[in-house]
Amino acid sequence: MTTRSARTALATVVFAVLLAQVLLYPGIDTLVTALGADTTLDASMWFLAAEFGAFVLFAGLWGAASDAAGRRVPFIVAGALAGAAGYALLAGLPQVLDIPFLAVLVLRTLQGAATIGAFSLSITMLMDLEGGHGRNMGAAGIAIGGGTALGAPLGGQLYEVSPFAPLVAASALLVVVGLLASRVTDRAPADDRGRFGAVRETIRETPAILVPCAFGFVDRLTAGFFALVGTLYFREVFELSPGSTGLMLALFFAPFALFQYPFGVLSDRIGRTVPVLVGSTLYGIVVIGVGLAPTVALAGAAMVAVGVIGALMAPATMALVTDLAADEQRGVAMAAFNAVGSLGFLAGVLVGGTVADQYGYVAAFLTVGGLEVAVATLAVPAFLKLGIPGIATRARES
Repeated sequence: MTTRSARTALATVVFAVLLAQVLLYPGIDTLVTALGADTTLDASMWFLAAEFGAFVLFAGLWGAASDAAGRRVPFIVAGALAGAAGYALLAGLPQVLDIPFLAVLVLRTLQGAATIGAFSLSITMLMDLEGGHGRNMGAAGIAIGGGTALGAPLGGQLYEVSPFAPLVAASALLVVVGLLASRVTDRAPADDRGRFGAVRETIRETPAILVPCAFGFVDRLTAGFFALVGTLYFREVFELSPGSTGLMLALFFAPFALFQYPFGVLSDRIGRTVPVLVGSTLYGIVVIGVGLAPTVALAGAAMVAVGVIGALMAPATMALVTDLAADEQRGVAMAAFNAVGSLGFLAGVLVGGTVADQYGYVAAFLTVGGLEVAVATLAVPAFLKLGIPGIATRARES
């Protein structure tokens, strides 16, 4: 399989995994009620937190196991098929058995533990490809943005059919992921270290990786925030249906998908500093703008701005991981990045949900947007000290 064909296949895998994941978001309150929850905000928060808690715990294990074996494909296939089984059980068991919501959360955790393997290692395989780190991470970004862009409106329409329909669709998508991934040629470096303590060792040897990890944390924090608080905000404040909420989320995800690849290529030419630092600052400001918008139209316009700016910084941040990590540490480095990002998503769900519950939606938007701006401001000395502005040269040479 050629590099271009492999890039397309792997991007399709990433797309399908994200599509399956986001199908559940637009009517998350409807789903948790159908699964036996007594509340909507708290239950929705813990349902999302269970999956991303598993992402945090298992991303590093998948990456270390893959590096140890010197292979990616078998692990992606195993993660995808196990994740498909998890979604299927979530859809089927509550309809035939009277199980407590705590058991639902356990199933959700197991499904997340499997799914993160397929997602993280697919991106790692993109890192293994030649052709420019920004280009490869731009392909990953398009896949992520495309999956989320389509998942939001499609999930909203599936909820109109049944609260369990998104789960069934997600299960089917992950079966397709497993079949597609099995056809991709492994390009994992043959001299990977293969030690399960490699994440800590990688960070110790290359502390600069903590810089993109910090941005990955806060960027995914805002994603977790929108998955829970943003969804309920549109549902309650503007009284939107699950279908309309899905369309509102798509106003962010569509431009986020469309501009990932060209912005990724741009970061290969101009370096990572401007896309990451300036992009993150503007991103935090427009996130706050969504929460302050007095009408649906203005909120929608702000969501489009969030998507465009997010597309500017996301591929550059992922490419920065590739720039900084040694070839034999790519799997572990990307696993660390995804683990920290998943921790950020989890924090966005928990912090956003708690602040919204205690102080209201406006306070929640101010908190999350302010964190994004703060991280960008505090990271300026690190970019200068580590010489990150010169990475554009390395990217062109890759």
